[in-house]
Amino acid sequence: MPVEPFPTLRLGDHVVDVRKRVVVMGILNRTPDSFYDRGATWDFDVFVSRAEQLVVDGADLLDVGGVKAGPGPEVGENEELDRVVPAVEALRARFDVPLSVDTWRASVLDAACAAGAVVGNDISGFDDPDYLRVAAKHDATVVATHIRLRPRVPDPDPHYDDLVAEVTEFLRDRARRAESVGLRPEQIIVDAGLDLGKTPAQSAVLLRESAQHATLGYPLLLSASNKRFMGELLERDIDDRRAESLAAVAYGVMQGCRVVRVHEVAGTARVCRTIEALL
Repeated sequence: MPVEPFPTLRLGDHVVDVRKRVVVMGILNRTPDSFYDRGATWDFDVFVSRAEQLVVDGADLLDVGGVKAGPGPEVGENEELDRVVPAVEALRARFDVPLSVDTWRASVLDAACAAGAVVGNDISGFDDPDYLRVAAKHDATVVATHIRLRPRVPDPDPHYDDLVAEVTEFLRDRARRAESVGLRPEQIIVDAGLDLGKTPAQSAVLLRESAQHATLGYPLLLSASNKRFMGELLERDIDDRRAESLAAVAYGVMQGCRVVRVHEVAGTARVCRTIEALL
């Protein structure tokens, strides 16, 4: 049976009835070393052209990130601001699509929201103590993501006594923290954090058990696009995971995911619109 999601999701001035529409979040990297595109959109003009294509392809939300999640050279606060804020400003000037900033720094969230972002996508689980206060100041929506350690810290052998239960409790706790600063359930998205402090098998289990997290009372985000766990479990190179990524979206939406964060928007949008029609 399909899971009944939380009914609405607020993206700034946009309110989406997620009982009827899945939000397709297009990934835009402002990094020279992202795991997937390896810096293909590092050039600013290419970045803007890529954003335009995602909008044409059907993106409901654009997610701008200035630091990759995995280990790599240190990126300081000023460098992240220089990467992200002009990008958000450029997108806000060109497109009438809600913008998300993929950052775990409250200072970057603050500047990005001032520039036009309406979502803070934080893979650290609100590790910065000021993050939620800043989100509330801007009346921004937030993504509460499960991670075992911290972004950019290797976690080669993660252990859980009860994987699904521990992730569930973490997400419930972070959502309650967001509510405690005044954010409403329609402004709180939860994400099990596939590949973030999980083995490939653990990530696959969390995808399989998406329905559990869809019942928490908040819109559920799925970020499985081209992820490492698919490559390792199914022996697919990074450039050969499109079908698997689309299959993950289809399965996740059937299990209650209502935001899907993806590299390939056109195919994902068609999958989502098809499943919406079926449901």
